Amino acid sequence: MTYQNIRFEVQNGIARLTLNRPDKLNSFTGAMHAELRTALATVQEDKTIRVLVITGAGRGFCAGQDLADPDMAMGERGPDIGNVVEQNYKPLVLALQNLRVPTVAMVNGIAAGAGASLALACDLVIAAKSASFLQAFSKIGLIPDTGGTWFLPQRVGMARALGLAMLADKLPAEKAQDWGLIWQAVDDAELIPTVDKLAAQLAAMPTKALVRTRAAMHAAPNHTLEQQLSMEGGFMRELGWSPDYAEGVAAFMEKRAPKFTGN
Repeated sequence: MTYQNIRFEVQNGIARLTLNRPDKLNSFTGAMHAELRTALATVQEDKTIRVLVITGAGRGFCAGQDLADPDMAMGERGPDIGNVVEQNYKPLVLALQNLRVPTVAMVNGIAAGAGASLALACDLVIAAKSASFLQAFSKIGLIPDTGGTWFLPQRVGMARALGLAMLADKLPAEKAQDWGLIWQAVDDAELIPTVDKLAAQLAAMPTKALVRTRAAMHAAPNHTLEQQLSMEGGFMRELGWSPDYAEGVAAFMEKRAPKFTGN
């Protein structure tokens, strides 16, 4: 498929998805969302893909929703932003959370509004030290969407989540790392090589185990301990019957590096 608003490529088991509207700081439009859905469906269906990396073209990661997009047209009562969320942002976040491979956000610049939430919807976030995260919604009379009200309190606690959302102050990448919002902040020159190394590492790991780890951890806040133990048991049963577990045990016993296939 020919994409106009994103770039998408696959090499050595690593899918790279780049938001590609640099003149608009890669802000979202309905057309971009349609292309994102197609690309994520490809990741879900292509069994050769073992990890997905998401980044932005140019000097920013993503500035959130493009307010000039036709989806945001002002009618008599204003735009139906709820419909935009239901049709575009909700499917995007759920697709990422249910993806059959681990995901990495490579944040190369400002991640604002839905762009910040997009990064947080990924499993691991690596940011350049010059990058920052901004919950800009309160500046235009809205609330954090794209899962922002779910991800923020889980990552940084209620006090910091409310402060970020209500005050709409920029959070520098290094402080985001210190607060536990992201996995790592690195020197700008080290961002691409760091993510390349991480993606290669993840692509060589037992994919299904990584994804089940994500599912179990996201389920935990809504489970009792007994329910969580039962979920762990179910996942362990499934994974214990997988080819990757057999390979991992064999490699351990034979004192060699495992060769996982993601199955």
